[in-house]
Amino acid sequence: MTIKIGYKASAEQFGPQDLLRFTVLAEKLGYDNVAISDHLQPWRHHGGHAPFSLAWLGAVGQATSKIGLGTSVVTPTFRYHPGVIAHAFATLACLFPGRVWLGIGTGEAMNEVPLGIEWPGSQERFARLKEAAEVIQKLWREERVSYDGAFYSTRNATIYDRPEVPPQLYIAASGASAARLAGRVADGLICTSGKDPSLYSDVLLPALVAGEEKGMRKPFSVDRAIEMKVSYDSDHQRALEDTRNWGALALTPEEKVGVEDPLELERLSAALSTERCASRWVVSSKPEDHVEAVRRFAEMGFDNFMFHFPGDDQERALELFARDVMPGLQTLEPARPDGVSDG
Repeated sequence: MTIKIGYKASAEQFGPQDLLRFTVLAEKLGYDNVAISDHLQPWRHHGGHAPFSLAWLGAVGQATSKIGLGTSVVTPTFRYHPGVIAHAFATLACLFPGRVWLGIGTGEAMNEVPLGIEWPGSQERFARLKEAAEVIQKLWREERVSYDGAFYSTRNATIYDRPEVPPQLYIAASGASAARLAGRVADGLICTSGKDPSLYSDVLLPALVAGEEKGMRKPFSVDRAIEMKVSYDSDHQRALEDTRNWGALALTPEEKVGVEDPLELERLSAALSTERCASRWVVSSKPEDHVEAVRRFAEMGFDNFMFHFPGDDQERALELFARDVMPGLQTLEPARPDGVSDG
């Protein structure tokens, strides 16, 4: 099994028409999947964007023919009732059979607080995510669902247009609890690159395996997906400067705590050096450096890679990466213990 090579459509950076055009190109270039982020507000006010992911997925599905379509990620716990997300993705999966998957996570205050939502602590956010995942999967698989949870309830709820095979459900994880949940109940795990390597090898993946075991599932039955932050260009300086668009990602949790306004995030990001902005990205003009970075994750067992390019010229990034880097990636296989096969 070779790895999957996907494209991260940055809804915080580009408008809906641009993202659609980039995805049509990605499909032509041979990318397997596209993952769109779901933001109410972007990381910066000036020049930022935040198109509605659910509407966009319907449009891009119609404009393409085979590329996989999903979210990385949507939060089905505050702005959206999980039943609404289940309904939306069932319809998308009916329209585009075999192509649609749903990535969910606990969310960010900047996308909920502006609508008057009180932002709770991490324990409640995770408890809501667990319930939401259960509600979504029940609505995809059952009729007349009555559910009484701590946060969500349904009464004889039915989604009348459901695909024969439900969409795959991915759960975003930055810690052990969410990774265990993904291993126990989901079809896939999503995480992001650019952090301490021990987070993946010593925390997330062991927790995922523990979740698979607790759910009495076969080893490696859960897809291991990761957003890879890569800045590749034949001009190294250009690759470095492109990361300035995403300075907010380099801010520490302490620097970002309580910040919900794109104007303030923009101000904090602008004060960072280019080197710090680049710290979460693989920045290189050498294709082999990017292949090697991916190889390290494939050797941990990751099998589904969604590449996030930071620059304003996404067509250039997609084309250069497909031409120079993708051939090396297509030779990689995710590590599996002897005797263990996928699924």
